[in-house]
Amino acid sequence: MTENDYTLAWGLYAVAALGCLLVGFKLTGWMWRWLREPLRVVLAVLLLTPTIVDPVKDSFAPAIAITALDVAFKVGNNAWRAVSDLAMYGMGAFSLYFLFVLLRLPLEKRARERRAQAEAAAQRQAAEDDQLATQAPLAAERRDRYRDDPRPAAPLGAGGRVEPRL
Repeated sequence: MTENDYTLAWGLYAVAALGCLLVGFKLTGWMWRWLREPLRVVLAVLLLTPTIVDPVKDSFAPAIAITALDVAFKVGNNAWRAVSDLAMYGMGAFSLYFLFVLLRLPLEKRARERRAQAEAAAQRQAAEDDQLATQAPLAAERRDRYRDDPRPAAPLGAGGRVEPRL
């Protein structure tokens, strides 16, 4: 296998793995978030973990493929190395995921508090609007009651202003 073939094979595998990740994301999209996210991490670790096949040539292959082939056909002795690589990458990925979760929790708590405050403010505003709506007819009635009184005519000055004469 030449270097170009090896690079081409990894490129094709990368495209296929990203396609499988996309399908996995679509399949887990309906789930509860605390179940969906760890399943996506497991899927990413299974698809994207490489393992060394030949230590002399530094050839790598997907760990899940090496494990499946070694177990199914009982050829080679790379299964345990591939499983240990999967476990190591899995621990690293879940450590990063738990760190992400720990950072996200206070932000979500603050967002929930802001949302609750906004809802309470909206409810207060709605109550005030309802109260004003019930008071508006009474105020209009009071204004209309005094409309019948004739208003004094404004003098013919500038803008209705009366200037004293000396």
